[in-house]
Amino acid sequence: MLSCFKSYDVRGKLGEDLTEEICEAIGRAFARVMTPGSVVTGRDIRDSSADLQAALHRGLVAEGVKVHDIGLCGTEEVYFATAHFGAGGGLMVTASHNPIDYNGIKLVRDGARPVSEDTGLGEIRAMAEADDFGPAIPGGAVEPRDPRPHYVAHLMSYIDPRGLRPLKIVVNGGNGAIGPTFDALQEAMRGVPFNFVKVHHTPDGSFPNGIPNPLLPENRAATADAVRTHGADMGVAWDGDFDRCFFFDETGAFIDGEYIVALLAQAFCSKETGAGIVHDPRVVYATRDRIEACGGTAILSRVGHSHIKKIMREHDAVYGGEMSAHHYFRDFNYCDSGMIPWLLVAELVSRSGQGLSEMVARMRADFPSSGEINFTVADSQAAIDAVVAAFEDQTVDLDRLDGVSFTCDGWRMNIRASNTEPVLRLNVEAKGDRSLVEAKVAEVRAVLERIA
Repeated sequence: MLSCFKSYDVRGKLGEDLTEEICEAIGRAFARVMTPGSVVTGRDIRDSSADLQAALHRGLVAEGVKVHDIGLCGTEEVYFATAHFGAGGGLMVTASHNPIDYNGIKLVRDGARPVSEDTGLGEIRAMAEADDFGPAIPGGAVEPRDPRPHYVAHLMSYIDPRGLRPLKIVVNGGNGAIGPTFDALQEAMRGVPFNFVKVHHTPDGSFPNGIPNPLLPENRAATADAVRTHGADMGVAWDGDFDRCFFFDETGAFIDGEYIVALLAQAFCSKETGAGIVHDPRVVYATRDRIEACGGTAILSRVGHSHIKKIMREHDAVYGGEMSAHHYFRDFNYCDSGMIPWLLVAELVSRSGQGLSEMVARMRADFPSSGEINFTVADSQAAIDAVVAAFEDQTVDLDRLDGVSFTCDGWRMNIRASNTEPVLRLNVEAKGDRSLVEAKVAEVRAVLERIA
């Protein structure tokens, strides 16, 4: 049994869960199940990634597949290239923000559509586990390709450089894969009056400044300090494969993900009348408020990229956002990107004449939230049932789309079980009353402590 297969991708500890032999088998299995004809592959900066990518190539070539190797890149560049080259699939070797002794593979089908249990991942796992492929098939080959100029041109299509006021922006690549890609984008932005202060910009698989995961509070100081030191208008930091980006205002304060979703919803509603915006059920007030104010249409989805992408395609939604810093774009093949969001937010700040802190302050005051709080539990379903019983009489509407969402008088919450660990994830938000958020978190905590 291959433990490296998860719900949507491949991830595991090197030498134990994931080896070159396993990657070669995954390459052959992907080719057998997807019959892609050609595929795109790429890799992040981890020391093990080049060898694992080469093993994937051996498996793919053995099945007669033509491989477009785009080398060191971000996950979204594999997504883009898969569609741009008309390939039958894409495989990105990356462990993103996982520990340094881990690696993994993100997989997509033709059109950069996600691969999940019900769209081939289970078959790929079973075939790789059996590892019974027989002789190699002729016709396979590996060809280096460079889609980056086309990718950069696509990124530039999201903003209008005319009339933008100057901004100073701190960009923290975390020594991940983003450096060369960002430099190519910066070259294309010569007419845009943005000045960049680069922090930890050079790709380095040893991660001398720590694993790039800006979602962790202990990893935010480098960006925040640089914003304050340089008097920047905003800061942006990315994870290792830069499919997620995180924002800091001009004071160096970190901005919670739900408020970025709201800002991006505003950006698209201002560009497209009646735009459909997909969001998850964890925290909704600020996003729905911006969508309604701009005349857009709010569409609810379960958490997770395969769900968000499916709902976006069904509704032809222009944008989908999760509070966890995953942002999806219709014109980017409904895929997630960590580069498009900061371009749009910078454009908003530049045109608004306001600081990013001011743009977010009103939302924070009007719609305070708890942030995601994790509770370790022995029985997730029993714990959720206990919370439902405790709050049912306060609830105006109860929704079970993803976990349980409680809509109450002036506040709401969502509680859901993790797919990967024995924890419950709680989010509480209120309309203009932070003390109410704190009180309801305390009430939920008391319920869970009683059944522990």
